[in-house]
Amino acid sequence: MEIDLLRRLSNAFGPPGAEEEPRGIMREELEDSADEISVDKLGNIFFHKRGEEGYPRIMLAAHMDEVALLVTHIEDSGFLRFQTLGGITSHVMPGQRIIFRGRQRPIKGIIGTKPPHIMTEEERKKLFSIEELFVDIGAGSLKEAEEKGCHIGMMGVFDVEFTELGGGYVRGKAFDDRAGCAAMVKAFKALKGSPYNLVAVGTIQEEVGLRGARTAAWQADPDYALAIEGTFASDVPGSKPHEISAKLGGGPVITIADNSIIAHPKVLRTLIEAAEAEDIPYQFKKVPRGGTDAGAIHLTRAGIPSGVVAIPCRYIHGPASVAHIDDIENTARLVEAFIRRISTK
Repeated sequence: MEIDLLRRLSNAFGPPGAEEEPRGIMREELEDSADEISVDKLGNIFFHKRGEEGYPRIMLAAHMDEVALLVTHIEDSGFLRFQTLGGITSHVMPGQRIIFRGRQRPIKGIIGTKPPHIMTEEERKKLFSIEELFVDIGAGSLKEAEEKGCHIGMMGVFDVEFTELGGGYVRGKAFDDRAGCAAMVKAFKALKGSPYNLVAVGTIQEEVGLRGARTAAWQADPDYALAIEGTFASDVPGSKPHEISAKLGGGPVITIADNSIIAHPKVLRTLIEAAEAEDIPYQFKKVPRGGTDAGAIHLTRAGIPSGVVAIPCRYIHGPASVAHIDDIENTARLVEAFIRRISTK
């Protein structure tokens, strides 16, 4: 796995509905490997690999968007009020750095709260609601904020730079699902020249309801589908053994069931067989929560046999995640092995 690809994808600005940057990076990476590249009306990007007749068409899906903030009000004092796009919990937000795309240029700020010095004892103990938070962009008035390029509907993401932590560990924003995008790119490249039929899709707006995957699957009309995700790893102090859904270094995480899908038996069985045949370490998602693009894909048209393989990432939907490069590499290997195996069943 080229660290530079993950770095660029992680650092890219891509809130739901504004996925241009990650889409451009994926196009650049796969323009020499795909037989055809297209972008639909909503912004999903399709990479087609046309193989030989008689093999099934397999769809891969990795979403390009990330959790984000949407500006809904600008105070007369220049502070920004916002709502979240995707599942960001308010307890991780105070003090976090945010970067917006303003009308003229990027705008940086920080999520602020009332100073603890003037909070009551009760206020110190409770979690802040989104309605109590605001973003300070260094503006003293509504006019100053607007002169900086602020506007209602402006979107922002966590302002975090990708960093290598050593020993294969990496830290960055949006590993859900830029790590999945990186694994999909690597698997697609590895299958160049093979006889298999494949369409890899960078999907939009997963974080706000699996929206791009639904329309993408309708267009692709595949025989099988696999969502490639970044999933929550809870291998941290304080987690009980039965609460550890996945752990870093344990390999790709195979979903049996979550809130959006029960994996199709053939897809699930093929993932397990491929991992064992290729000696790829793997683990199961032990806490069946959350949802992925597969939840929308498998209900499209008359139904599409689908499954999920994911990269374990700590602290997803927060400012930054931690992952291990070996898990991303092994996820790409498993996706490739799955395609080869299910294409010949």
